[in-house]
Amino acid sequence: MNFALGIDLGGSSVKAVAVTPAGERLAQINQPFDASTPHEWARLVQRTVQELEAQQGSPATAIGLSAPGLSARDGRSIARMPGRLQGLEDLNWTEFLQAPQPVPVLNDAHAALLGEAWLGAARGFQNVFLLTLGTGVGGAAIVDGKLLKGALGRAGHLGHISLDLDGPRDVCAMPGSLEVMMGNCTIAARSGGKFQTTHDLVSAHLAGDTVATEVWLRSVRALGVAIAGLINVLDPEAVIIGGGIARAGTALFDPLEKFVRDAEWNVGAVPVKILPAQLGEFAGACGAAWNALESKLQLARTR
Repeated sequence: MNFALGIDLGGSSVKAVAVTPAGERLAQINQPFDASTPHEWARLVQRTVQELEAQQGSPATAIGLSAPGLSARDGRSIARMPGRLQGLEDLNWTEFLQAPQPVPVLNDAHAALLGEAWLGAARGFQNVFLLTLGTGVGGAAIVDGKLLKGALGRAGHLGHISLDLDGPRDVCAMPGSLEVMMGNCTIAARSGGKFQTTHDLVSAHLAGDTVATEVWLRSVRALGVAIAGLINVLDPEAVIIGGGIARAGTALFDPLEKFVRDAEWNVGAVPVKILPAQLGEFAGACGAAWNALESKLQLARTR
């Protein structure tokens, strides 16, 4: 059978899909690992590939991987990922998995947007950007039909734009970034220690807690202003919102729509669409599979 494997390596789990070139998802796996055990994540990726190939009864025709950090220029590894997943940097996945074909490697947010562009909410758009709201705020952009990577692969890290010059610095040294204003990693600080997760904050907001409402709406306003600013930079047709915080549903999207429209530059055109992601936790894996299939086609054209 002709199928690709897409592997999405996260901070605490490995998500994977087996998918045909037409986009039919044959199987999917989400398996946690103990991040405190050295290289457990790498061994789990190996086992996941073996398990999915055994389920399909044949080797995959292409394998792609996504992971946090900056992908190397040759697309064979993650070149920089400080602080987490020790051993990930410079790990050549083609060699590690003993794959017969090159295993292309992408940043996880880049892969998520490619997945949404192939099978999800970003289908049909030539200019679109994605924000993933979770522990941090990830991002990626497609401009004129092509994934925006930049000179070093930093392009698309939209969570690290500054909204407050005097705010605390994020992991990339940016003061008062969107990630600081919206990410789950700062919810305790933003709520004065009252809430430990965004889920708890939103639940309290919906239950009528005035402190929770103030903190939540300030966070969503920061997101809306950031989106409006990025619209001025990237001029997209649509903005895709994904990640765990996006599961807040109307509690997020209703005020977000208002805050974006309040700050969006009105040029007399149709307002930019704000859409929830459709592929959920498997967006990155789907994007990694698409990238593997596309890389295989490009390699065939050069031979």
